[in-house]
Amino acid sequence: MEQRKHWWNGKWGRLARKDVYLRTSGDQWYVEQRAGGSEGPSHFFEHDSEDAAYDMVRALLAGPDEWRELSVRPADR
Repeated sequence: MEQRKHWWNGKWGRLARKDVYLRTSGDQWYVEQRAGGSEGPSHFFEHDSEDAAYDMVRALLAGPDEWRELSVRPADR
């Protein structure tokens, strides 16, 4: 699975932090919504197209938080 994008709401702490990840594997696209940092609970969404996955990302990023896109290091090949 390859991680394509990562967004963070810019807040620190277990109660405030939120992350959204966009990943792909083959023809499938995956969006993960995580609350509370690396140990927090996640919700996963699977999509058949990149457009559908980005629609989900846009919906998750909507709201009052000031989301930032974090850089993703390319996978070693």
